Amino acid sequence: MNLWFWLLLACLLAYGWKIVGYFVPARFLENPRMSRIAGTMTIGLLASLTVVNAAASGQSLAADARLGALAAAAVALALRAPFLLVVIVGAGTAALLRMAGWN
Repeated sequence: MNLWFWLLLACLLAYGWKIVGYFVPARFLENPRMSRIAGTMTIGLLASLTVVNAAASGQSLAADARLGALAAAAVALALRAPFLLVVIVGAGTAALLRMAGWN
């Protein structure tokens, strides 16, 4: 089967999953436990996506300027810097590390 088949199938499954969400009774969604679980899952998925994008290059692990940028951004977050400053610190760190030759 070709790539377009799998792409369309993934789109249909994602749309179907979204439609199924409309049929969930409201009493399940109003439960504080469900809200906490949904928030935790969102944070976990975003964190894993960030780590994969920072440490992976294709099918292998890569130690390059992205890891330094992630570490610098984590320090800025720990110091309670505003989000825009965290992004600037991470981008600046990556630029400086690449300029220094750590690709």
